[in-house]
Amino acid sequence: MKDITTIEFHPGTKEERLPDFLPEFPYIASHVNMGSYIGRTCPWHWHRAVELFYIESGVLEYHIPGGKLIFPAGSGGLVNSNVLHMTRDAGEKGNTVQLLHIFDSSFIAGEPGSRIEKKYVLPVVSASGLEVIPLYPEDEKQAEILRLIRKSFCLSGQEPGYEIFLREALSRIWLHLFVMSYSRFQEKGRREKANEKIKQMMVYIHEHYGEKIPVARLAAAAFISERECYRAFGDCLHMTPVEYMMGYRLQIACRMLAESRESVTSISHACGLGTSSYFGKIFREHMGCTPLEYRSKWQDNDK
Repeated sequence: MKDITTIEFHPGTKEERLPDFLPEFPYIASHVNMGSYIGRTCPWHWHRAVELFYIESGVLEYHIPGGKLIFPAGSGGLVNSNVLHMTRDAGEKGNTVQLLHIFDSSFIAGEPGSRIEKKYVLPVVSASGLEVIPLYPEDEKQAEILRLIRKSFCLSGQEPGYEIFLREALSRIWLHLFVMSYSRFQEKGRREKANEKIKQMMVYIHEHYGEKIPVARLAAAAFISERECYRAFGDCLHMTPVEYMMGYRLQIACRMLAESRESVTSISHACGLGTSSYFGKIFREHMGCTPLEYRSKWQDNDK
């Protein structure tokens, strides 16, 4: 099981890059301690693979275009294919741990065009109104699915037949989720167009964050008006374009501070955050410490 502490993106599409996710075995399991993430937050991202998760401890917030969901320990759910999402540690003690199965739907569907794909998989992954399927132990049927999810993480990769047992376990869970969500497959995806525009603009920001990016130029990257740009960010990410750009630049700055010896001035310019004095002011407002204090904290943690 992988310990994941940061998000990396594919060049071009900027979809999340999943380590060791191979065509012959499109699956990874990961163990996520939110305390290892900068600001105890995993930033906005998406991936074609579906994400089946279980909250081992603490409390986790899932932010999606449709709103916010709270998952305490013992709960879990499924994040659908290509859904924009962001997670934040909402636990008081900062000890939120999440277990994840991340897999391409072909892992259980088999060959493209198969009966299983058409009948059981495509109705779920193509349901634009089905962003997340939340599961809570208070509901008896959902509690049984959660039990199966938790049990599936106990499979050993060293056991003969592991791959077959894993696919069997995920297929059983998938069937339960399919039955539970059947009535939602026909819902209209009102945010689908806005989601695609947001992804185009996020890609542009990820590629040009070191430059000055007027909102008009950002909107043009997605072939929409400034007004539509503001609306898309508000509807999908619940923030303004400027707020997202600032947050992304600070994420890059935090990574550079933690992983390099570049000067604060060099980092501020590289991230598009202007002078070192302005960078220091903005950084303290958002992170609660100076850039050098942040570097000292995170580089000391690696020793």
